[in-house]
Amino acid sequence: MTLSALQMIALGLLVLAIGLSTLRLLLGPTAADRVVAADTLAVITTAGLAGLASVFDNPIYLDIALVYGTLAFAGTVAIARALEGDRE
Repeated sequence: MTLSALQMIALGLLVLAIGLSTLRLLLGPTAADRVVAADTLAVITTAGLAGLASVFDNPIYLDIALVYGTLAFAGTVAIARALEGDRE
């Protein structure tokens, strides 16, 4: 299995995005910054799973990406509500 030039560029951009989001997750000055960074990492993971579906030509990864994205969204909403509840 060899990757095309476009797939290599996409992989490089995913790695860069993971690095920048992880940096924000670790250095974020507020809890809201960390939640947004964690949500961004979840979106990047979903995109990576969709990329795997393309590389391996296997649609099961799309189903996994759909479930993962839905659960990550629900988790982000729950964390955001918990943080908002602390302000009242």
